[in-house]
Amino acid sequence: MLVRSLALPGVGSAFSLGKGNPSGKGEVKTRQKDRDAAGPDEPWSEIRPGLWMGGHFWTDHTGEVRSAVAGGEFDLVISLFTRAGHGPHPAVQHLITELPDGPLTADEIQSVHLLAHTTAHALRDSRTVLVRCHSGYNRSGLVIAQTLIEMGYEPAAAISLIRQKRSPRALNNGTFERYLTTGLQVALLLNGLDTLG
Repeated sequence: MLVRSLALPGVGSAFSLGKGNPSGKGEVKTRQKDRDAAGPDEPWSEIRPGLWMGGHFWTDHTGEVRSAVAGGEFDLVISLFTRAGHGPHPAVQHLITELPDGPLTADEIQSVHLLAHTTAHALRDSRTVLVRCHSGYNRSGLVIAQTLIEMGYEPAAAISLIRQKRSPRALNNGTFERYLTTGLQVALLLNGLDTLG
């Protein structure tokens, strides 16, 4: 069965109020604004055979920002950020779970785990997968790294491979790197303790 679009339960959309926003106030921040990192120099990068990491935007050799539009080149596209007109083709399975580029709620951490499991399963079935966010550095890196961890990589090796294949700027969000090195399950438990107090 092909699913054109799917939002995972319990995860707020990019501009929902309250749920999905740790402060419970205002809009969910989907991208850190204080970035010095230049945009990626390609729309997407192959991290390992069949596993691609990318964004909705990239910067060409002249410095011009370009749209990265997925067509039918992937069997599964996972979008952690969305913009109209960026694909994929309607026949491609497309899972959408918009996540903030900052501290995650327990529901959002569970969604990352579920998306990583889905990605690993698709790769074992020899499907090509693109995991994308805005620029293809942090949110996509978090899901890709967790996928690699589920496939047997140590966290440091997964992070290193992503930085080697995508960009040294990948996973520049220290919170996400800590989630990976601590373990998503531990991060989920610690996040749950924060909500009790």
